[in-house]
Amino acid sequence: MSGAGERRPLASRKTRAAQAAAGWLTRAGASPDAISAAGIVAAGLACAALAFAPERAWAWLAGAVFVQLRLAANLLDGMVAIEGGRGGPVGPLWNEAPDRVEDTLILVGFGLAAGAYDLGLWAAVAALFTAYVRVLGGTLGLAQSFMGPMAKQHRMALVTLGCLVGFAETMLDGEPRLARLILWAVLLGTLATALRRLRAIAGALRARA
Repeated sequence: MSGAGERRPLASRKTRAAQAAAGWLTRAGASPDAISAAGIVAAGLACAALAFAPERAWAWLAGAVFVQLRLAANLLDGMVAIEGGRGGPVGPLWNEAPDRVEDTLILVGFGLAAGAYDLGLWAAVAALFTAYVRVLGGTLGLAQSFMGPMAKQHRMALVTLGCLVGFAETMLDGEPRLARLILWAVLLGTLATALRRLRAIAGALRARA
């Protein structure tokens, strides 16, 4: 991310660790765009690790780590761009495009790990649609809504939990049943989020008419 635009409200921006990391990156001259690109790399590595999870239990843990690194990149690119004053003209592009790629890679990878590739693919489609609805509200002159119950940070929190659960299940009996249920929760929660955002947009448009 290299520009301001509308930002997802995150309490994690106020933590000392995040502020210290963003300050260090700013002083080091890091490019917000490069940090955003690092998020795509982390998501790709998460997908690759999770593809091995059905046979190698450690891959679940690697997937969880890379998912969190993706979120760290998503947090720090905006902080370096805005609080660090290093934003550029293509900021809105870097704010949106990497997220869509990252969500798709991670959710498809989680589906592979859980033995439900089609479910992971549908969860990725739902995530894309939910983001589209948010941006649609902005194009209609409304404030973009980041409401849940399954916004990006909530999806990634559940996927991280699913990776930890999948690791435990693989160590015990090799069948990630609970991880698959968590993926169902991600899919259904994301669809509910898209519907809730659509209803909020419709209500705002009626009130404005």
